[in-house]
Amino acid sequence: MDLHDVNAFTRRQFLHRGLTLASATLAVPAFLQRSALAMPGPTEALSSLAGVPQGNVLVVIQLSGGNDGLNTVIPFAHDQYYRARPGIGVRQQDAIGLSQEQGIGLHPAMGPIKNLYDEGLCTIVQGVGYPNPNRSHFMSMDIWQTADTNGTGNGWLGRYIDSQCCGYGKGESGTPEGEEPRSAVQPPIAIGRVAPLALQGDSLQPISFESADLFRWTGEDIHSALAAAKERLSAREDHHHGNAEFLTRTALDARVSSDLIRKAVAARPLVRYPNSRLAQQLAMIASMIRAGMPTRVYYATLGGFDTHAGQGGAQGAHARLLTQLAEATSAFYNDLKRQDNADRVLTMSFSEFGRRVGQNGSGGTDHGTAAPMFLFGPMVRPGVHGAHPSLTDLDQGDLKYHTDFRSVYAAILAKWLKADVRTVLGRDFRPVDVVRG
Repeated sequence: MDLHDVNAFTRRQFLHRGLTLASATLAVPAFLQRSALAMPGPTEALSSLAGVPQGNVLVVIQLSGGNDGLNTVIPFAHDQYYRARPGIGVRQQDAIGLSQEQGIGLHPAMGPIKNLYDEGLCTIVQGVGYPNPNRSHFMSMDIWQTADTNGTGNGWLGRYIDSQCCGYGKGESGTPEGEEPRSAVQPPIAIGRVAPLALQGDSLQPISFESADLFRWTGEDIHSALAAAKERLSAREDHHHGNAEFLTRTALDARVSSDLIRKAVAARPLVRYPNSRLAQQLAMIASMIRAGMPTRVYYATLGGFDTHAGQGGAQGAHARLLTQLAEATSAFYNDLKRQDNADRVLTMSFSEFGRRVGQNGSGGTDHGTAAPMFLFGPMVRPGVHGAHPSLTDLDQGDLKYHTDFRSVYAAILAKWLKADVRTVLGRDFRPVDVVRG
């Protein structure tokens, strides 16, 4: 087949053979085909939907393993806390005070987050969970990522992306003849080897990578042929938008988009980030935001929170993890401020469950239920939302939740992303008042 005969191409052939974006290592997923097709070139504005704020960005930080909420937001005024945790409880004099009325404070490793809190850039939602909690890491994470208590279906952010899209993912007959598919948003981006379930949708597949060197174009010959075809098509006066022009422009746009991501991630941050895995992830996300990429959802992950042994109190494994979270998040917002982009970025941190109230025999904690969530950014309503769960009125040794996590999602969707809650979450949830609309 003569590659210069652009009319010989079909969209299906192009999807299967024409476009190849590969990573530097086979272990890391490459661009998925439809994700690459969904990317507009840097000179093309995203097609917009009425009422959709194109500039608003959501960053998710997943704390994998089940973060111990009781040693994150510490109920130091409650004697039961110290009776249940004689070896790992954080002393009142070590905790960073938040609310004297509630008698709670932050873990001493979270000083940088307390600074964000004092600046009005942090809200803490207490007692977050869901009905009939599941203590399996895998099932509970699926529940949080799908926003479904059965843990089934696409991811909640994948469904959000689907709700904002038109054209792509609708099948070859989903676009009227002669009309190019368009997308209101770009695919979400996850920093890591595998894109999380939360980002999986029907229309656009997420992009995932770990470093600035992952992307390269492997279709140089195809690109060259399509470039020549592009020139001829651009010179035509009838400006007919058929398969040929769609394929040509899509290939070039995907090429440019992959270059844009690599260059953005390789840019030197405006502030010094700590030497931690999470900090590196957030630095890459900040660089992509700074580069003006129109991506609206980014995802980062910090693991290691399954602290069954040697958890420690003010010191230990859990303290080191909270230090990484606090320092990385602080550096991220300092970077965004330097870029003048802080007002555009809402960050949400969650974990699949908390830990049990009582410590175990190994100086750690076992799988529990309710725990706090953190939201960061100038658009949050700062402070502590909700009362700390009771330490005496328990459910088989676990805290009882009072805020459904989907109500937090609803606040983000309705107030920040301006999406229809029922469409994304399957039914209405009353948003908690933690994000300014």
